Amino acid sequence: MTDTAAPSGLVSTAPEATTGSLGRGYAFIRSIPTGIVWFIVIIWSIPSLGLFINSWRTREAQISTGWWTTRFGELTLDNYDQIFTARNSIWNSLANSFAIALPATIIPIAFAAFAAYGFAWIDFKGRKGLFIATVSLLAIPLQVALIPLLQLYVRGASWTLPLLDKTIILIPDFDLAGNVAAVWLTHTGFAMPFAIFLLHNYISSLPQDIFEAAVIDGANHFTIFWRLVLPLSVPVLAAFGIFQFLWTWNDYLIANTMVGSNPDAHPTTILIANLAGDFGRNEHILPAAAFVQSFIPLVVFFALQRYFVRGMLAGSVKG
Repeated sequence: MTDTAAPSGLVSTAPEATTGSLGRGYAFIRSIPTGIVWFIVIIWSIPSLGLFINSWRTREAQISTGWWTTRFGELTLDNYDQIFTARNSIWNSLANSFAIALPATIIPIAFAAFAAYGFAWIDFKGRKGLFIATVSLLAIPLQVALIPLLQLYVRGASWTLPLLDKTIILIPDFDLAGNVAAVWLTHTGFAMPFAIFLLHNYISSLPQDIFEAAVIDGANHFTIFWRLVLPLSVPVLAAFGIFQFLWTWNDYLIANTMVGSNPDAHPTTILIANLAGDFGRNEHILPAAAFVQSFIPLVVFFALQRYFVRGMLAGSVKG
């Protein structure tokens, strides 16, 4: 019997590929039966099913019994009719959620992909230290930075020199209070460290031979990035895109801090928080509004879940 080497560019399944802590962890994940994975998926889907059923039930039924006891006579369209036809309907907030989530997903991907390629394959002075500093920004708590960021968006930043009696404008006043652009910038800033870390790990794991061949053919860095790296990085780009979209779509804290003063810019998360009304008079329409709000992320995740899994695991193990 002769040994057959694994084709170039494919992950080897030989025993040495499972050595080390990462390799053993990867092997353990692969050994989990598919049935257990699907069981976990079903368990996690039960709350969404309950929310969907409750969204069709009358207020009396929601208060008196659980969703698992639903009878056909309890179902009604009134809840959805209220959230779609009321004066403060959900249509405008859905448009605002898309206006926030799409740019806040695309912008970090665009910047992080360039940065990750630079850290992985461009040799420049201070590269490792700058990469460590960038990834270290993951440790900054989101909550403690929101108010300073809001003040920065509204007032800008300046530095007064007491000896010269002169003020230097470091950042001008952009007057972004109540503007969705403030939400874009905040989500982009907090997403960049994780995006660069995730994309760097994948891009740096690409075979060096293909980069050397591209350089021999006369390709510059931009050509290599655009023609070679981006097509090969679709799984990890999609994985981060899903992760970022779900975060920005479901975000309440950043949106409420940055645009809470402007009711015309409220996304669905803020609208739902305000739907219950005084003393919870409208709590029965909350399941319908919440299901509409969660329907888009569910569709995105289940439609692209294969990219999410491939992208999150890609580059984690090198055999």
